[in-house]
Amino acid sequence: MSTAQNPLPVIVAGGGIGGLAAALALVRQGFRVTVLEQAPQIGEIGAGIQIGPNGFHAFDALGVGDKARGRAVYTDFMVMHDAVDEYQVGKIPTDEKFRQRFGNPYAVIHRADVHLSLLEGAQETGQVEFHTNTRVVRIEQDEASVTVWDQNGKAFQGCALIGADGVKSVVREQFVGDPARVTGHVVYRAVVDKKDFPEDLQWNAAAIWVGPNCHLVHYPLRGGEQYNVVVTFHSREQEEWGVTDGSKEEVQSYFQGICPKARQLIDLPKTWKRWATADREPIGQWTYGRVSLLGDAAHPTTQYMAQGACMAMEDAVTLGEALRTHQNDWPKALDMYQRARVARTARIVLSSREMGRIYHAKGVERLVRNDLWRGRSAERFYDAMEWLYGWNVGNCLDAAQNT
Repeated sequence: MSTAQNPLPVIVAGGGIGGLAAALALVRQGFRVTVLEQAPQIGEIGAGIQIGPNGFHAFDALGVGDKARGRAVYTDFMVMHDAVDEYQVGKIPTDEKFRQRFGNPYAVIHRADVHLSLLEGAQETGQVEFHTNTRVVRIEQDEASVTVWDQNGKAFQGCALIGADGVKSVVREQFVGDPARVTGHVVYRAVVDKKDFPEDLQWNAAAIWVGPNCHLVHYPLRGGEQYNVVVTFHSREQEEWGVTDGSKEEVQSYFQGICPKARQLIDLPKTWKRWATADREPIGQWTYGRVSLLGDAAHPTTQYMAQGACMAMEDAVTLGEALRTHQNDWPKALDMYQRARVARTARIVLSSREMGRIYHAKGVERLVRNDLWRGRSAERFYDAMEWLYGWNVGNCLDAAQNT
């Protein structure tokens, strides 16, 4: 459908990774897009993230694969060690065989570089209008359109609304109104220059050290000039979902009893950002008339599967494909989009909770964890990952066609 036949734009609430991916997918279907972002500028906070082959399939489908590839660091393997005794729990090669199996690489990249790749792509289309300092406060719709009001009483009208407004989604609050599930797990994130990073940990790998009620992650960023450091622990405090500045003293008060090689990670950063994490129970309905949810607004998850950004981009691609399949008929397309995504994203949320338990095992559970993957070949690891990394634009609607 050309823009001439469709005078109203699609409104996207949120200018993060999910919102920009949605904008790109919608422009590719012939829509103009209005992005409403509550922050003063379109940007991204955070540090490194991991992108699996499914994420690169999404980048390609959104037309920004080359931009993202140019900013990523390609790892040689994923590796898990026990943080108590340095035992190697599992090691998965992400080499040429991995790429052949899944059609794309595994990589690590700065979150801002993912966002920038999508933002450049959206700006280059000339079909995306951005409004910053704009917080959605109220939504109304009829059979043909959606009207959104911001905090200043300004109205925006569109043919549909995609709520990509993150873990504290206003759109979700209006239509679903469910509570967050605060985990009590706190994540500290920082980026460290290579010159300050221990030589004995300068691996070209996505590396995790798993310990009792805690874990530590590190991997290279930006051509290996920096390293991402992420540490997670079970808080002693009553936590509330949110991001604050971290304190070196707090993070050093956890991580008792872990080996010196892993422990040196927590002494490196000069400043930390502190995330108190939460998710929500998976829901079966994201779509309400001409309004639907996407990304963290639809399925906020903990970080243990390293799939938050990838799932948001998958959502966007699937939304675009559903619109293409139904010739931009919004009610039919949004129904198909939801059916294609609900089970997969719920599996990520639930698997992530379970992975958090495995990472943080103690006592006999720790011994079981360390035995889980003993002697497992690369091929068997790849088979176990097929459900996750085998996603692509060609099969993204399969679940909807089977329900």
